[in-house]
Amino acid sequence: MTILITGGAGFIGSAFIRMLAAETDWRLVNLDKLTYAGNLENLASVPEGPGYRFVHGDICDRALVDSLLDGERPDAIVHFAAESHVDRSILSPEPVIETNLRGTFTLLEAARRHGLQRFVHVSTDEVYGSLAAPLEATEDFPLNPSSPYSASKAGSDLVARSYFVTYGLPVRITRASNNYGPYQFPEKLIPLMIANAMEDRPLPVYGDGMQVRDWLYAEDHCRGIRAVLERGRDGEIYNIGGNRSLPNLEVVRKVLQLAGKPESLIRYVTDRPGHDRRYALASEKLMRETGWSPRMDFETGLARTIEWYRDHPGWVARVRSGEYRAYYEKQYGGR
Repeated sequence: MTILITGGAGFIGSAFIRMLAAETDWRLVNLDKLTYAGNLENLASVPEGPGYRFVHGDICDRALVDSLLDGERPDAIVHFAAESHVDRSILSPEPVIETNLRGTFTLLEAARRHGLQRFVHVSTDEVYGSLAAPLEATEDFPLNPSSPYSASKAGSDLVARSYFVTYGLPVRITRASNNYGPYQFPEKLIPLMIANAMEDRPLPVYGDGMQVRDWLYAEDHCRGIRAVLERGRDGEIYNIGGNRSLPNLEVVRKVLQLAGKPESLIRYVTDRPGHDRRYALASEKLMRETGWSPRMDFETGLARTIEWYRDHPGWVARVRSGEYRAYYEKQYGGR
């Protein structure tokens, strides 16, 4: 098969490409704009050649997307590309609306025109909003997004599904819980805490730190997406959860413990606006229909992630320079 992967230089997209390059003989075409979180270093192990091509471009560029579908004739699109950080969407909501809604629409329109065989739209558990315990969101749970980011993803989910209902486009939607693992840009909770801990810098924790998240190792997420690509049903939504829910504060304490650093590095900062209290996913549908299940337990995955960041200080230093440092100071400096 030939697969067009959008956002393949990002955290999850690059993990997906590395997995497919190692396990299949598929031709992989990676379309990525290379924004602050897109990093081609993540794909150093996947050389350009007959089996892999990188294309620098924007999913909102209709002419480019059409030319790629004309030239490559992919069997499927796996759509990762998104502005994905909640804090950034609060500071500046326009990019998430442009990329996550218009970009998804541009891809769907191109897929419809070209008669694409499969379209996997990668989304998030944040579209369900905050859930009181012990509720877990199933795929038919009402959407209740709280941030510009989650609202843009909920909107793009609905647009994607409408293309199945209205036009018969073979769309499949995945919604995953919080990811972690090697190569994650250090603005999300776990890599930010690891990077700061390694430098003995304060670890900023929003509010009381008791916001609950379900944690999913990146490789498990990629296997779930592949299961949906290969064995999912058109028009269906599949949750991909890690079955490991923890308060953020407990995650931060585990990072410090595994890194051999004191809890005195924790700094409580003013909570962000509209911060959801608890996310929780039910993934039984994906397990039942495809045989997928998460393999990595959280403690082992976290230890491996910390070890990777410790072994790659140059990667961390490069991605934390420039724009990221300015953003970091804007986000946390006044708190």
